[in-house]
Amino acid sequence: MLFEALALQLGYNATLVAIGSTLLGISAGVTGTFLFLRKRALVSDAISHATLPGVGLAFIAMVLLGGDGRNLAGLMAGSALSAWIGLICVQSLTRRTRLSEDAAIGAVLSVFFGFGVVLLTVIQTMSSGRQAGLDGLLLGSTAGMLMQDAMIIAGGGAITLALVLLLRRAMTLVAFDPQYARSIGIDPDRVDMLTMLLVLSVTVVGLKIVGLILIVALLIIPPVTARFWTERSEKVATYAGVVGGVSGYVGAAISASAPAMPTGPIIVLSCFALFLVSLFLAPERGVLAAYLRHRRFQERVHIRQGLLSLAQQQPVYEPLTIRLLAREGLARLDGVPTEAGRARAAKALLDEHRWQIVHGMADFEAISSLYDGLRDIESVLTADQLAEIDALIGGPAEVMP
Repeated sequence: MLFEALALQLGYNATLVAIGSTLLGISAGVTGTFLFLRKRALVSDAISHATLPGVGLAFIAMVLLGGDGRNLAGLMAGSALSAWIGLICVQSLTRRTRLSEDAAIGAVLSVFFGFGVVLLTVIQTMSSGRQAGLDGLLLGSTAGMLMQDAMIIAGGGAITLALVLLLRRAMTLVAFDPQYARSIGIDPDRVDMLTMLLVLSVTVVGLKIVGLILIVALLIIPPVTARFWTERSEKVATYAGVVGGVSGYVGAAISASAPAMPTGPIIVLSCFALFLVSLFLAPERGVLAAYLRHRRFQERVHIRQGLLSLAQQQPVYEPLTIRLLAREGLARLDGVPTEAGRARAAKALLDEHRWQIVHGMADFEAISSLYDGLRDIESVLTADQLAEIDALIGGPAEVMP
């Protein structure tokens, strides 16, 4: 079933959900990147929770106008208006009061969400309208998705993605250096507002698939995951789009192949699975890479200390040090140095003397700060400088044991 779902062979509705989820994931990942780089990830939480009153009010308004209240475009318009008001409230509280942004977000998030829950409760008591399943917008509900719904979601996601690509340079500058951006004529406040509008758009578009609560995860987890794989902001945005798209596609496929599996939560869990893989296996910033770097550093320290002990004709007692020296062919397992080991030990002791001289010379003050006990002195000093230092200590031969 899963392979059939991945190949889009499980029917019309499953195909619509998979395509819509993929496009939503791409646009959410790319948009969320600039929110993440700006260190304002929590704003997305406020925006998403602030959409709930708009959903309730839009439903009531459409019922009063003679509709059934379940028109997706109407619900999205209402949620967008409500989220916009919530965003204005957050910014007003931050700028005009002494509240920090996180406190303002907490206040707006809880009040708007509470008001939305009250509205949903009121809606359940209404005698008209198709209110059944309306609370599915909290966590997403893709059952019975129509072509019209899929087109709205796909179109909204595509437009949002296009706007992000158009504004990416300004958003990147503001994220890293707002003062410089202002100096070249870019208004950081206006760019921040545009970024929030894009986040709002993604949140509204994602109501049907992942819901207003879980859309936060689809905005933040992909850029966090992408950050493990690159140091360049433009690549972070690209990788985040890939992570979001793959998560949406795979999550929708898993949901379609397993009965009664909710699409939104499965998409978020798929995204989290990619995050875990990146956390542990990323080549530079992953946990495994960090562990291997730490282990290699420890081995270098052991070898260095072992060589200094051999150079001063001191016994090496640490078993790990002896094993490492033996592995490198510098000593036997009984601690007796080999010919190569004696040469390396003499060089290590010579370098220690050289560094001592460097530390005491004002001309080498900047170079002396590079000393960590493991760095080859030839990598920071020229041959003429080394010759000058060797002359001060009597030459290499005089420091040999």
